[in-house]
Amino acid sequence: MGANAKPEGKGAAAGRHRCPICGKPARTETRPFCSQRCADRDLARWLGGAYRIPTEEQPADGSAGDGPGDDDADDALRPRH
Repeated sequence: MGANAKPEGKGAAAGRHRCPICGKPARTETRPFCSQRCADRDLARWLGGAYRIPTEEQPADGSAGDGPGDDDADDALRPRH
């Protein structure tokens, strides 16, 4: 390896970071994104639950899920007679 040679994996291509949302070159101000818009889109995905790790575990209470048709929460608030 010569004096000017770069170690493997440190070449010009390794220094170019791409936006994970749209693929454009990332800007230093908003890295790893290319713009504030892409950063906001990524945040919305996190908050919306788009980034999840699939699992086969059941919820701790044993229910299959809390959807609009599930009345478990309403039942818990009703007095039992």
